[in-house]
Amino acid sequence: MWWIYALLSALFASLTAIFAKIGIANVNSNLATAIRSIIILMVIWGIVLARGEAKGLSTLSKHTIIFLVISGIATGLSWIFYFKALQIGKVSQVAPVDKLSVALTIILSIVFLGEALTIKTAIGALLIIAGTAVLIF
Repeated sequence: MWWIYALLSALFASLTAIFAKIGIANVNSNLATAIRSIIILMVIWGIVLARGEAKGLSTLSKHTIIFLVISGIATGLSWIFYFKALQIGKVSQVAPVDKLSVALTIILSIVFLGEALTIKTAIGALLIIAGTAVLIF
């Protein structure tokens, strides 16, 4: 079932790039990111509240909160740089280069989480890196 959610994520990420490129025409990319973030905030809190999932807030550990905050900061910085890249570059180049994050995540998951590197995963990461290099150069 995880792969269905992953494919849906990929679909909506691709739509994000297209809609963002159209939406940031003649708009400061940081302002556009701020507007987008407000919409995301409203949508996700609407889902959490509608499903009664907010009650889980009281059970969060300090460790969990710290890492969710750090993750949020990383996400915010990623969006700021992504929107700036979209504003000045082509979507057909920016979006695939942004997906270099997949290969970087594989590497970081090995280093920080101790996940095993399979030959299939290594080949996939190398192909992503090679594809990114082709698009950049």
